[in-house]
Amino acid sequence: MYNFIRTYVRFVDTFNRRVGIFAMYLIFAMFAILLYSSVSKAFHLPANWTLESAQFTMAAYYMLGGAFAMQAGDHVRMDLFYGSWSLRKRAAFDLITAGALIVFLGFMLYGGITSTIYAITFKEKSFSAWAPYMAPLKIVMTFGVVMMLAQATSSLFKDIAELRGRPIA
Repeated sequence: MYNFIRTYVRFVDTFNRRVGIFAMYLIFAMFAILLYSSVSKAFHLPANWTLESAQFTMAAYYMLGGAFAMQAGDHVRMDLFYGSWSLRKRAAFDLITAGALIVFLGFMLYGGITSTIYAITFKEKSFSAWAPYMAPLKIVMTFGVVMMLAQATSSLFKDIAELRGRPIA
């Protein structure tokens, strides 16, 4: 069982790291879209797709990068006491927060799946002049929640292993 968990942790960490590094570059795509928007407006030829495309790109950046940020410990954490605790005490505290996070992400996943199914079934479109289909964005967002759920589970396994004195590296 320990080998399975270690393999799972390594797979999830590697996968989320690769997707997270890809997601980091989406910020440049968003900048390019917004730059094009500014230039096109300067020449009185505004494109109606730019603002929404930038918003969709930012949503993908945020959702696909969330698991990598969680893995790297780059998320917001109240470090008033946490930084001075021992590794075992941190692992015990993280065990509680990971459990709460998994419950929260379970609800997020349920909502994401039902919203994605709705968008696909009814060919949901945005209420803008451009009116793009919403299903691709909702699929990406649901995939991001799945990645964060897998990373939270990986973190939970690492915390349990740390508490047992057999850390997973």
